[in-house]
Amino acid sequence: MYTTPDGKEIFVLDCHTHFWNGSPENQRNIHGKQFIDCFYAYHTGLSPKEQLWEKSRFEKQSVEQVYRDLFIDGPDDMAIIQSTYLKDFYKEGFSSIERSTQLANVNPGRFIVNGSFDPRDGEKALEYIHYMKETFDIKGVKMYTAEWNGDSKGWKLTDPAAYKCFELCEKLGIRNVHVHKGPTIIPLSKDAFSVDDVDYAATDFQGLNWIIEHCGLPRLDDFCWIATQETNVYAGLAVALPFIHARPRYFGEIISELLFWIGPEKILFGSDYAIWTPQWLVEKLWAYQIPEDIAAEHGVQLTDEIKEKILGLNAARLYDIDVAAKRAELAQTPVRIAAE
Repeated sequence: MYTTPDGKEIFVLDCHTHFWNGSPENQRNIHGKQFIDCFYAYHTGLSPKEQLWEKSRFEKQSVEQVYRDLFIDGPDDMAIIQSTYLKDFYKEGFSSIERSTQLANVNPGRFIVNGSFDPRDGEKALEYIHYMKETFDIKGVKMYTAEWNGDSKGWKLTDPAAYKCFELCEKLGIRNVHVHKGPTIIPLSKDAFSVDDVDYAATDFQGLNWIIEHCGLPRLDDFCWIATQETNVYAGLAVALPFIHARPRYFGEIISELLFWIGPEKILFGSDYAIWTPQWLVEKLWAYQIPEDIAAEHGVQLTDEIKEKILGLNAARLYDIDVAAKRAELAQTPVRIAAE
């Protein structure tokens, strides 16, 4: 839990974290190295100097390290682990639901583990959705539309095979669809992360919540127009938030656009751990004020009440979490550290 400088306790639900293995031993080919190297470039380019990690620590985290970074040294009360398989690049996958569930089981109640699937797998994708629901009772999934799969270099949310998968998700009560629609990562295609397909999918699946991770950057304008029209489209701040340090005025422009267009109820905090750790992000967000000229132009303010919604209350609503009850539960169960 984050305690503000004036002593207020803020519930923090970190909506975008990973438990990955990008180590050289797991890299299938040059593209596995390129992918984790690109992540590391984001880490070194946008982090404060005192927050920089050695490459080996960045490539693969231990169970102990994750709990320390998020819940002991870090301010998170809960975190959502997103699955990203990238099996064309990594022998055992990059971040699997099975490995993440083992991490989550060390301290029950701290993590929500989301699954993932690839519609291009056809019937096997549908079978896998059933498996994830029956085995892990997932509440959400992470979509990576630029992921490679054999000869295919990407897919769209509007593909017929994708629609079959979303129909099944809706039927099974897997309501939260987190979609990477943001900066590209080498060797993936920037165009495969276009937000254009979000408009159609959100309209056709009203029973699903579409959390657009990275708020569509660098397509923020397009995203805002779509998310204004579609009441079930939300903005994830992962990747956008670290600019609060590297380019604070640019972050002011981003958050002001989001507040102007979609309002404070539809913006979700995500650290994108382990690219960044949540402690400094939460501290800087709580202290941040939008530059006066930007705030005046947009007619918005980033108040403490809004920050509290962004940091946890909005996501708690999407995942049906009773915040008061969860706080009481976690207060009785201190974080346990276990080695991998």
